[in-house]
Amino acid sequence: MTENITMPAPAEELPLTDSVKEALAIAKRGCDELIIEAEFAQKLARSEKTGTPLRIKLGLDPTAPDLHLGHTVVLNKMRQLQDLGHVVIFLIGDFTSLIGDPSGRNATRPPLTREQIEENAMTYFKQASLVLDPEKTEIRYNSEWSDALGARGMIKLAAMYTVARIMERDDFSKRFKAGTPISVHEFLYPLMQGYDSVALKSDLELGGTDQKFNLLVGRELQRQVGQEPQCILTMPLLEGLDGVQKMSKSKGNYVGIKEPGNVQFGKLMSISDDMMWRYYELLSFKSIQEIEKLKKAVAEGMNPRDVKVAFAQEIVERFHSKADAEAALQDFVNRTHGGIPDDIPTVKLSGAPLPIGNLLKQAGLCPSTSDAMRMVQQGAVRINSEVISDKALKVGAGTMVVQVGKRRFAKVELA
Repeated sequence: MTENITMPAPAEELPLTDSVKEALAIAKRGCDELIIEAEFAQKLARSEKTGTPLRIKLGLDPTAPDLHLGHTVVLNKMRQLQDLGHVVIFLIGDFTSLIGDPSGRNATRPPLTREQIEENAMTYFKQASLVLDPEKTEIRYNSEWSDALGARGMIKLAAMYTVARIMERDDFSKRFKAGTPISVHEFLYPLMQGYDSVALKSDLELGGTDQKFNLLVGRELQRQVGQEPQCILTMPLLEGLDGVQKMSKSKGNYVGIKEPGNVQFGKLMSISDDMMWRYYELLSFKSIQEIEKLKKAVAEGMNPRDVKVAFAQEIVERFHSKADAEAALQDFVNRTHGGIPDDIPTVKLSGAPLPIGNLLKQAGLCPSTSDAMRMVQQGAVRINSEVISDKALKVGAGTMVVQVGKRRFAKVELA
């Protein structure tokens, strides 16, 4: 902990050049809130004048090894700031993960083991590198300074923040009023996350809207130890494919960045035309000007489907390759025009003749026979490209291509 506290002298207010204004616009694109905008504009102006890049921090607790597009919203913003020439710090919270972030929780979250943290951290950064430029990314672990803090330093840190301020957190106050247990160690989480900003001397910290309280603690702790307080940029939580709820694996409305390219492509083509612009704003690397041109083109009669195709290809190319993006497009065309994809799974079944409902369930094309019957009734089932409408059909032995809806295919070998 810092022993001698000296406040920095007030800096002169600098004029904002066109390039600074443009950088500010890039930073604000798609963001939920920038605290405090005028301060950040001055940081950008000072950086331009002195040639010293800003230190921009993103702290991530490696609580889960797999990412979906919702996770990449903040990473995309980091990449945009990285491309402006600033220092991007990818902070892995190996120490704070041992505490467990209580943000948005209504119960104590169990901490991870050291082995889980290390395994998840390796996978996390590998996936994050598909968005960030790994050669220009500074990777740090907060155990570097948190372990060294010790009991004495922890007590000094805790003295910098009051219980009343901690209880301003919405999740803490709700749990306290409801009589739900709150462990003392949970109070340490925002303090330790805030101390990361002190240790790294960050100029800007990014996070989701659910992290706002923790980010503000960092700003306050910096002020108390005599550092210039960091600015805060929060990014919204991306809606899933349904366009309503937050993207989540548990809700089934997600696009995983490790999913096959044709799966990513098909899922992205399913979003609504209105939601497409939300995804462009938060996920695309196209400039603001390019996106505005696309909006204008659609308003003048361009088919929004073509714009959606371009976006889906951009995402597939980012997480796979250009060849995969082209193959995903062709696969999508085949599916939507009655064609049959080349990579469908082969399923071997027995018991011919087999009722159509049993066949669809056993082939993994429907979760249940009742669901299979509904799909038949809706005209969504095809065998060798012919629509099946008879729910009482018994399918004889042979090899056939079975399709349910637009995306579910299987080559069935029935004996």
